Amino acid sequence: MKKRKSYSAGFKTKVVLEVLQERETLQEIARKYELHPSQISLWKNQFLSNADAVFERGTSKPEEDKEKDALFKKVGQLQLEVDFLKKVLGK
Repeated sequence: MKKRKSYSAGFKTKVVLEVLQERETLQEIARKYELHPSQISLWKNQFLSNADAVFERGTSKPEEDKEKDALFKKVGQLQLEVDFLKKVLGK
């Protein structure tokens, strides 16, 4: 049984940007990268439908938010400990 190929996001972006430049036809690019033209068209449509997210403000990934909150919590905890120790040691 043949295993499906998986392509990195960087590779997909490279191919889509080449298509958008329109220096070569879709078929030529597909032949160059040994891909099916419909696969490239699918990647292009996905790319264009998500392109507006690049310019949206205030949007971040949920895991980034969780990590940021955890770091702020840790900084706050450490600051309280430092303040407590300063009071205890009289400095």
